[in-house]
Formats: sequence, structure tokens, C-alpha cells
Amino acid sequence: QVQVRESGGGLVQEGGSLRLSCAASGGIFSASAMGWYRQAPGKQREWTATITSSGNTIYADSVKGRFTISRDNAKNTVYLQMNNLKPEDTAVYFCRRDYISRAYWGQGTQVTVSS
Repeated sequence: QVQVRESGGGLVQEGGSLRLSCAASGGIFSASAMGWYRQAPGKQREWTATITSSGNTIYADSVKGRFTISRDNAKNTVYLQMNNLKPEDTAVYFCRRDYISRAYWGQGTQVTVSS
């Protein structure tokens, strides 16, 4: 069964850092594109960053230069390093795995940035 599970969220002050992890199981992780999305209260879920199966990365303009997505295929895990966090980064962060034309989502992890 293909699954993903996020961890690493929490409360941090403005300007601080957090690293989110997304552990994947089932299927072939190295063949999966992985992405991070976020959803703030009262807003739609928005795309944040993607890393392809070959390791190419792309970012939303709102996080470019502050967030870094990476993957460790040996650990079946993708990471989101978030630096210089801002209050507007407060959201539930979701991991998405694209594998054999299907998308698999985790339950999300809460990130709260206080000013």
C-alpha cells in the first residue's frame, strides 16, 4: 500500500527554521515525484515545492530562496527545510507523492510562525 506520512511541524518564531519530513512506504520511492503543499486557515491548498524522481527542484515564488526540498532515496524520505520563516508561512503542510499516475497525500503537519 502506497502511503506518505509527514512530521516535523511545530511552533517557531518569525525568522526561525523548521525541517519537515515525509516518509513514504510502498511502491518504488525513487520513481516518485514528491511535493509539498500547504493550506492556511480559510484558504485553498497551494503548491509549495516539488522534487522530481531525477532530483530536479522547483519552488513557488513565495518560498524561493527560503525553503529547500530534498530527498533521500535510501530512506524513502523527502524533506522541506524552511528558513527565515514568516507568519504568512503558517499553515498545515502536506506531502504529496506522484506514483504511476496517482497522487497520494499525507495527513499533514501544522506549522505555526509567531511574530
